[in-house]
Amino acid sequence: MRAARTSHPFSLYKRTNEKEAVMKITSLIITFTLATALVALAQEGTVEEVKHGAKKAGQTVKDGVETAGKKTKETAETVGEKTRETAKTVGRKTKETAQTVGEKTKEGAKTVYRKSKRALNKAKAETSGQRSTNQAPNTPAPTDR
Repeated sequence: MRAARTSHPFSLYKRTNEKEAVMKITSLIITFTLATALVALAQEGTVEEVKHGAKKAGQTVKDGVETAGKKTKETAETVGEKTRETAKTVGRKTKETAQTVGEKTKEGAKTVYRKSKRALNKAKAETSGQRSTNQAPNTPAPTDR
């Protein structure tokens, strides 16, 4: 047999402990829920910061590429202008050289022509002078037979 249960002199104390325990558990659950929510928000904020940093880095790279493209274009234009100027200068110098060579060749040809003509005239004069002094009859001499 069992002994009859006697009631606790402070029966309300037991109920108060149960209520406190429930309140403590509830407040622990709320605390953990809030902590989890805060961690999630902090992570989301970090993700946003990373996204913003990536956007900023991407924009910086884009700006750098655009600047490099502009500089390359300017350099190409400058090189093109210098090449065109050089080509004109080379063309002009080549034309001048060709004209000079042509003039020298023409002068040389005239000189050669003049000298050749003089030599030819001199040779003709010498040949005609020899003919007039050495005119022998076309008949063979009797001793040559």
